[in-house]
Amino acid sequence: MEVTSKNTGVRVSPRKMRLVVDMVRGRDVDEALALLKFTPNKSAIEVQRTIKAARSDAENVHDLDPDNLYIKRIFADEGPTFKRWRARARGRVNQTLKRTSHLTVVLEEKES
Repeated sequence: MEVTSKNTGVRVSPRKMRLVVDMVRGRDVDEALALLKFTPNKSAIEVQRTIKAARSDAENVHDLDPDNLYIKRIFADEGPTFKRWRARARGRVNQTLKRTSHLTVVLEEKES
């Protein structure tokens, strides 16, 4: 049985989040959480939070064994982009794009 958890509107660009997501794809949940604990990225905290939410949902709602779970699918899609303006010299402006991400984690129980 698959358990899905989503974290939308994360204030990290999807490109930066995909670096962390690629690191934990296909791993056991406990192994992935241990790896993320020592990863010095802002996005690692958000990925860790989403995996913990999916694990707790699997344990409490779907009655699955949390030690038998692995990350079947995980991906970071692009969310809305905030557009901000900054004053520059001679009356001009530069646009700053503040990108956001939608993170989706799908856990499944190992077959044994």
